[in-house]
Amino acid sequence: MHFTWFAFFLTFLVWFNLAPMLQAIQESLDLTKDQVTTLLILNVALTIPARIVIGMLTDLYGPRRVYSALLVSSAIPCFAFAMADSFTQLALARFALGFIGAGFVIGIRMVSEWFPANELGTAEGVYGGWGNFGSAAAAFTLPTIALWFGGDDGWRWAIGLTGAMALIYGFIYYASVRDVPEGSKYFKPRNSTAMEVTSTGDLWLLLVMKVPLYLALGALAWRLKNVDIFSEGTTLSVYLGLALLYAYDAFLAIRANRSLFTTPVPEFQQYKFKQVAILNILYFATFGSELAVVSMLPLFFAETFGLSAVLAGMVASAYAFMNLMSRPGGGLLSDRFGRKTVLLILTGGLAVGYALMGIIDSTWPVWLAVVAAMACSFFVQAGEGAVFAVVPLIKRSLTGQIAGMTGAYGNVGAVIYLIIFSVVDASTFFFVIAGTAIVGFIALLLLEEPTGEIAEIDEDGTVTMIQVGRGPSEQQIA
Repeated sequence: MHFTWFAFFLTFLVWFNLAPMLQAIQESLDLTKDQVTTLLILNVALTIPARIVIGMLTDLYGPRRVYSALLVSSAIPCFAFAMADSFTQLALARFALGFIGAGFVIGIRMVSEWFPANELGTAEGVYGGWGNFGSAAAAFTLPTIALWFGGDDGWRWAIGLTGAMALIYGFIYYASVRDVPEGSKYFKPRNSTAMEVTSTGDLWLLLVMKVPLYLALGALAWRLKNVDIFSEGTTLSVYLGLALLYAYDAFLAIRANRSLFTTPVPEFQQYKFKQVAILNILYFATFGSELAVVSMLPLFFAETFGLSAVLAGMVASAYAFMNLMSRPGGGLLSDRFGRKTVLLILTGGLAVGYALMGIIDSTWPVWLAVVAAMACSFFVQAGEGAVFAVVPLIKRSLTGQIAGMTGAYGNVGAVIYLIIFSVVDASTFFFVIAGTAIVGFIALLLLEEPTGEIAEIDEDGTVTMIQVGRGPSEQQIA
């Protein structure tokens, strides 16, 4: 787990090396405000399809190989961004860098293989909390590193350094971990091109839940047209391409699950996709808002309180710093007191927290604004930990795909929130997030906490019953 959370930490360090450097980049290349907000949106856009793809690859090839490959390959666009000398080059490199945000999904599967159900929420919380801390580390250290190098190019050296770290650690990770404990089996899905469900109703719900993933990418194209990166014709071509891609995606899902129309899945092998859909909505509000807020918070503190780039980055890092305690805390509380109950409490707190941030203005003492941000972030990040205390318990062989889809919804939330941020003031932005948290709270009332055992079938037909409740047993072979 320690090797894996550090891999996740590095992906976030690379992914969020933009936010604390925004002022320096803006001054160095004379960017407009629209161009700055466009870079923030591009930073999270590609992660939407990337998390789906990486989730499938993880289930198919195992987290060791996929995580190592992701870390090594991410260094290329990171170096390209550090050497860019125009907005177009920055935009293309930043869009490509969004792929590294899919790293989170890989570790969810890795950790789920090494811990029993009654400890899984805590273990996933530690993994997620220390990994997410990479964004705080970026905000806290990169402006200082840039100052060490000095001059207009200091930000280039700071960002390039994060890419070098990811490149080196990719090889270290491959040489240091294995996918499962000795004697355990790595369960793979029967179909790697689309998620398997266990009823026709769940299939239709799956097709519906795929729609927002494409709408978010369409919204990104609309935004790029508004800042004159895309022409009208290019935007329409993107819309058409997304429609065709969705149709193909739906075809793959129907083909992978066509047996449902003739042969019902035995009850002991079934899982409810409704659970996945609810977790998607919750992660939209929790992780989606965290991505958006982490991206804009340094700039918010700088503009609201007149702080320097270094000080604003350090102050804003308090929001992400809470990950070290709150995300593991959310997982631990879920293990101890029940996943649904804890999620209801945390989602309600999230709504209140963002409403509080919506009333922050320049008349507040800076310390009080920081306290409000940290209090809000506790509920946000603990909620993320509680969501992923449930994800690995739904269907072990599909953990990568389920985590990928849930994680992708977090990025859908980030894209939508950042687009909203680009057209409204900060106060309205925070109130919008609070409103979506209320929607998540209502959806959560329909969640059924995983209990008992679920069946996994190996390639040779052996049935393994895996504990998904909070009991102590880990596996039973039937």
